[in-house]
Amino acid sequence: MHPLTISQCRELRAWFLPEEPGLVLAAPHRLHTGHGEWWADRWPNPRLVLAGVAGNYALRGDPAGVEPRLPHPNMPGFIDAPAGLLPFLESASARVDQWSRVLYRHPATDLPDAPSVAATVRPLTAADAPAAAALSEESSWISKTWGGPTGLASSGMAWGAWVEDRLVSVACTFFVGDGCEEIGVVTEPDYRGRGLNVACTLGLCRDILRRGRIPTWSTSPDNEASIRVAEKCGFTFVREGLLYVVNVTIPPAPVRPSAPPTQSGDDSL
Repeated sequence: MHPLTISQCRELRAWFLPEEPGLVLAAPHRLHTGHGEWWADRWPNPRLVLAGVAGNYALRGDPAGVEPRLPHPNMPGFIDAPAGLLPFLESASARVDQWSRVLYRHPATDLPDAPSVAATVRPLTAADAPAAAALSEESSWISKTWGGPTGLASSGMAWGAWVEDRLVSVACTFFVGDGCEEIGVVTEPDYRGRGLNVACTLGLCRDILRRGRIPTWSTSPDNEASIRVAEKCGFTFVREGLLYVVNVTIPPAPVRPSAPPTQSGDDSL
């Protein structure tokens, strides 16, 4: 497959419509932020287009007559694709698994009040890049669709919670669409169960709604903590979904802390 320029991507924007919660929003992320890549089997008149960022992709088109090959050998990632494209992925990849998902959208009505938490909760700014870079390896994925901690902190699309001057929870727009923003949330393991993720997510949702977009959310059905956060923040269930997991292991759902939480709220991703 061949990489596409930004102008070529814009010509193909309709391939990834309508916008829905989940990885289909990884496609327009490049158009709005510059982060990500698009590929096509040929140009002009492509038959198959793959678009996404940081290992998260959407695949659309008709694979008939297209050589079953991804842009890179043994390319790992999570792919949103119609079921008819599964044979193409199986031929192009050494390993393909299926990952059930549940998809949520915010009704864009009044948001619930944020919980009272023992932390400072506010938007991230460019000056917070070192704090974002200091997140643990387990939590560092939160910045990958922004090119890293500096991009995340400078995006204007992230909220964080600080405890004793340490950034311990982040909610950010993980994918930017035309009319939707998909949210990603992470909390450092020792600080889960304190409502920090809910407080950060609600702050972010208010910003998304002010930008005239709709917050969306997707997770796995076994990730009870993530589902509770979505429900506490007012998200409503849309439908079940499915991702194809290519050349990588399906992540396990986070484990709830064994000790009772010290504040009201839920654990985080």
